[in-house]
Amino acid sequence: MYKPTSVPWIVDLDDQGRLIRFVSTSSGGRRDRGKVFVVPSPGVRASAIKANLLVDKAEYVLGLERDAKSAARHEAYVKLLRKCAEATGERDILLVLQFVQKFDPAAADLPEKITPESLVVFRVDGRFPHDSPSVQRFWAQHFALQQGSKIDCIVCGTSCIPVSRHPGNIKGIPGGQPSGMALISANEAAFESYGLKESVIAPTCSSCAEKYLIAANDLIQNEQTHIRVGPLLYLFWTREKAGFSPVSLFTKPQPQEVKTLIASAWKGREHSSLDENLFYATALSASGGRVAVRDWLETTVGNVRTNLARWFVLQEIVDWKTGEDGDPYGLYSLCASLYRDANREMVANVPKTLLGFALHGGQLPKWLLFQAVRRNRAEQGVTRSRMALIKMVLLSDAKGREETLRQLETENVHPAYLCGRLFAVLEAAQRTAMPKINATIADRFFGTASSAPASVFGRLLRGAQSHLGKLRREKRGAYIAIQERLEEIQSKLRHFPAVLSLEEQGLFALGYYHQKAADRLAARNKKADQNQIPDEGEF
Repeated sequence: MYKPTSVPWIVDLDDQGRLIRFVSTSSGGRRDRGKVFVVPSPGVRASAIKANLLVDKAEYVLGLERDAKSAARHEAYVKLLRKCAEATGERDILLVLQFVQKFDPAAADLPEKITPESLVVFRVDGRFPHDSPSVQRFWAQHFALQQGSKIDCIVCGTSCIPVSRHPGNIKGIPGGQPSGMALISANEAAFESYGLKESVIAPTCSSCAEKYLIAANDLIQNEQTHIRVGPLLYLFWTREKAGFSPVSLFTKPQPQEVKTLIASAWKGREHSSLDENLFYATALSASGGRVAVRDWLETTVGNVRTNLARWFVLQEIVDWKTGEDGDPYGLYSLCASLYRDANREMVANVPKTLLGFALHGGQLPKWLLFQAVRRNRAEQGVTRSRMALIKMVLLSDAKGREETLRQLETENVHPAYLCGRLFAVLEAAQRTAMPKINATIADRFFGTASSAPASVFGRLLRGAQSHLGKLRREKRGAYIAIQERLEEIQSKLRHFPAVLSLEEQGLFALGYYHQKAADRLAARNKKADQNQIPDEGEF
């Protein structure tokens, strides 16, 4: 029940308990809140009158008036100090008690900067009374000896008198209160059960309550043990110190780092003791005024490394701007691909599902594919990050096929994939014939073509004849290349499906994307000798 706290004022007393001076520990800077001391903590105080031992606001300690309850707050402080003096017999505590009982704020020469809200700490003859071991024991017992029946602690299993309020809050939850939020609390009768109230609904001993709060807040402060994605906060730790953290792989994955991971964990490596080290992760988010636990994972470092390698293999897809291998994606980029405005629209279940899959393996749910396909139709087009996500969903349950669908597969004869390729070639014909066109066929017909090809491809093929005619007259080389692609694709496509299923709509998008990437690479290779980079619409 001690924690580091910034205290801007020291009340200096001599060895007889007489005031020497008020000492400022702050430089006066805007962000300087004073010297940090490890002092007793009052836990969650909220609006209740709850005094802290020795270190508290000047309203409690010195009786400075702030409102009608100021006198009651000062009285609570004196009562707690008297109880500590009787329990410990410490002379320094008795001197502090005598001082606060006699102190008159109206007659004292207080520094102007000390307000009722200012934190103050006592120093007696050069000693800080809160550092005394007997005072520390008293403060621990003060919380342990709360009224109530003994119950087994849900954390350690020992019989204890559970804390009615946990001694602090978890801070840093996205969308949560800046002062922090409780993990366990019950402030309404509807949340109570079996006659248990407040935090006793999940009985926890004072030691475990303090330890989990310290641990959670420490993990949140350490950049290597947490990540924030939209409304979700993920915490990571291992049983033994391992020097392993997946944070950088999720936030800013470097191509070489990912290649090393895949080579070591995915394609065979020697087993080490590190692999047996237990790995834990939990996902937290704000739920009203409380912390909600969205996910929990317990596995080993070895399993995490293997699953992470598979995660990156599954998302490998060619970059359609260059036609070459693209860089790996972090977690946020994949999640954000499903939204128009990810910062405002993203829900916790998306990053929870993707990150859980990355760490634990298994299979991605089809509702992620549905959201990706719906976003394609809303935007009338595709993005590389969304194509990587679609590929991951389609192949997550296909053991042994993780490295397929990375780039154009000319041997793939699935009608949906071929329709996607054909749509890309028809768009290329239009762009090449009309380079300054504002809206292409993709801007107008992508949604329909990707869901009901038979209803629109006849019209698109007829419309392409004028573009091909123009290319035959003006750009003979481009005409021959596009015509060959049209013939190659249509020779494998026996019919246009009336309706495409959800998975087939994903394949359509991949065929469209792969064909555009392949065409872009062909155009780049063609102009390589001239050191020219083709425009996006030039194929």
